[in-house]
Amino acid sequence: MYQHNIKTKRLLIRRLHTEDIITWTPFFINNPSLPYLGLDLTLTPEQQSKDWIERQLWRYENSNFGHHALINKGNGQFIGQCGLLTQEVEGKQEIEIGYHILQQHQGVGYATEAAEHFRNYAFSNNITNTLISVIDIRNRASQRVADKIGMIITKQIVYFGLDVFIYRINKP
Repeated sequence: MYQHNIKTKRLLIRRLHTEDIITWTPFFINNPSLPYLGLDLTLTPEQQSKDWIERQLWRYENSNFGHHALINKGNGQFIGQCGLLTQEVEGKQEIEIGYHILQQHQGVGYATEAAEHFRNYAFSNNITNTLISVIDIRNRASQRVADKIGMIITKQIVYFGLDVFIYRINKP
C-alpha cells in the first residue's frame, strides 16, 4: 500500500519496521483493551509485539495492506497504529480499518484522525466501495471512533470467539 511517509494534520504515517517491536511492546503491558483483540494472552508482551509487527510485515509483502505506524509530527513519538486490513468475515473478504493507540496517547483524537485518513484513502483510490471495522461489543472507545468517522453497526456476530459489532461505511 504505502511506500512513502504520509502526513495528516498531526500525524506522520509510515510503514512499520522490525525496529518498532520495542516501541510497540508497551501496548501489551497492563492494557485493558487486550481481551477485545483475540490475542494469545499467555505470550510475553515482547513476543506479542514481535508477532504483531511480523504479521504486518507479512501483510505488506502479500498485498494484504497492514497496520502502519502513527508518529506525532510535533514531537516524533510513536503513538500507535492504524491501517487497512483484509479480513474474512462470515466467508466474505472485507477490508477493515483497524486502529490501536498506546494508552498514554488515547483520548485526544489520534485514532479518529488516522481512521479518517485511511477511510478517505481507500475510497479516493477506489480500493473498495465499503469498509468495515470489527469491534468487540465491550470496546466503547473503538466504537466511538467508528461512529465519528461515519460508520454504523450493521450486525453483531461471533468472530474468533469474541462477540463483536461489524461497523460499516459505504463509499459516498
